[in-house]
Amino acid sequence: MFLLDVPCGGVNVPDTIANLISTIYTLIKVAVPLLLILFGMIDLGKAVISQKEDDIKKQQNVFIKRLIAAALVFFVFAIVQLLVNLVDDNSSELMSCVNNLIKNK
Repeated sequence: MFLLDVPCGGVNVPDTIANLISTIYTLIKVAVPLLLILFGMIDLGKAVISQKEDDIKKQQNVFIKRLIAAALVFFVFAIVQLLVNLVDDNSSELMSCVNNLIKNK
């Protein structure tokens, strides 16, 4: 048995799995928006260097869409947690389980 277990309802999840879930959550929440913005800046920079007006306008639109997608990815977890809290009744331990795994408490 593992030394540290994370409580999740009536089940204890091993600490290594909780660490993995927490790390993946953080990577998705932070790295994906940063990569979207970085790739958008690179594409826009290439269009500016090529000095073609049509390419610049097209890449500006793509960059704005990537910024919106990055914001959505960043906030999707908070929105999902809010919705689950609204649907979840007080007798359920669903959100406490999710918080324990995400925050690795």
